[in-house]
Amino acid sequence: MVGIIAVFFQLGYTEISAGYHPADLSRPGPPGKGDKDMEIERKFLIDKENLPENLEQFPRRQIEQGYLCTAPVVRIRRQDDEYYLTYKSAGLMAREEYNLPLNREAYLHLKPKADGLVIAKTRYLIPEKDGLTIELDVFHEAYEGLLLAEVEFPSEEAANAYIPPAWFGEDVTYSSRFHNSTLSRGTGISR
Repeated sequence: MVGIIAVFFQLGYTEISAGYHPADLSRPGPPGKGDKDMEIERKFLIDKENLPENLEQFPRRQIEQGYLCTAPVVRIRRQDDEYYLTYKSAGLMAREEYNLPLNREAYLHLKPKADGLVIAKTRYLIPEKDGLTIELDVFHEAYEGLLLAEVEFPSEEAANAYIPPAWFGEDVTYSSRFHNSTLSRGTGISR
């Protein structure tokens, strides 16, 4: 992670966003991530006919994200009016994740440098049992019609014990085909 940040600053980005300093590598990520550096999640395909009724009643975010690198993952993201630079290590259900805030200008400068497709999606935040949240991603543009639900967990034990609701489809947690970084390559999905 330090190497990625060093490269970013060598490119002339001395201020990623107001109040951030390059030495501050323990800064929490976007709201909901807390102080953890591990992302532990399970991912499921969703069939359109199984979507919850009144989906529009749930909070949602408009997300646009591009990938500067896919191995390791270095992503830029616009989430409504917030901007982030994210590093993710290799892994399927559990992997390291670090988020740094960006300002709008840095995001717009980096966006044309993204490899492959810039992914657009609407993310619905649906309350789930045990204080969990289902993040339902409805993809747009190149992946129109793709629906994926992700649930993040505090531990691998909790992730493994999770019993998904009946409206969830195939568990694709262990398939890198459905990582957004893979989707950004634009090679399509064969199911």
